[in-house]
Amino acid sequence: MKFGVLSDIHIDINERKLAPGQSYDSLLAEYLYHNEIDVLLLAGDISSDYRESLAFLDKMKNHRVSKILFVPGNHDYWSIRNKETDTNKINLLFNEREESLVANPFIVNDTYAVVGNPGWYDYGFASNKYTEEEFEAKKLRVGGWNDRLYVHWGKSDRDVSREMLAQIEKDMEKVADKRVVLMTHVVTHPQFIVPLPHRVYDYYNAFLGSRSYMTLYDKYPITKSVMGHVHFRKTLVEDAITYYCACLGNGRHWYTDDPVSELAYTIETFTL
Repeated sequence: MKFGVLSDIHIDINERKLAPGQSYDSLLAEYLYHNEIDVLLLAGDISSDYRESLAFLDKMKNHRVSKILFVPGNHDYWSIRNKETDTNKINLLFNEREESLVANPFIVNDTYAVVGNPGWYDYGFASNKYTEEEFEAKKLRVGGWNDRLYVHWGKSDRDVSREMLAQIEKDMEKVADKRVVLMTHVVTHPQFIVPLPHRVYDYYNAFLGSRSYMTLYDKYPITKSVMGHVHFRKTLVEDAITYYCACLGNGRHWYTDDPVSELAYTIETFTL
């Protein structure tokens, strides 16, 4: 079975890169078809509005090309236009989708399964020169982390991170006899954050991933790990685990102005 890996499409931000008549769902479906990809692992941040992200999943389903396995990213929880202020409600909408991996591991074959969860940040990758209260504020000098405006869990980030980690572990137990492909939106390895010290990311690394999730690699037979969020395009092999971060990212950082080329540069594949 051939898998594709992609994250952070940001179809709303990158809309200006499209030619007349193009759409990201059609371009992606065409790529999946021509490259004979059976399953696409889509690691979050389709757009910055949950309804637009849900609509994109519907469009991909209607193309009837590849099976989509999805976990939402932090931007997918946003609701700027719709003014939804209950992120838990939005999360439930995503978890009810047939594409969702949360509490629903995908059995690949007798050997492999895919376990997925958006994950959430626990501040663990940031410098310890800041306090938890400063991280919770999500605002540093003139800048800020915009989840403070658009994500409303009703609990602390660390509590959300712990709850999502607990769900991952429950799902790991469901496939205890399998080797695992793990997919999260947030990063779970320090090689995918900005190296410290750094005058800005000493603070902002707090929101890129969860250091506590690193324990998963010691406890479970994870052979591949898919991440997104950071807009890197990077693959790392370490201790017999292959880590993928295949983010299309913001168009202003692309190598070209062509979304077809950028999708081709970004998507990683593997076979199980």
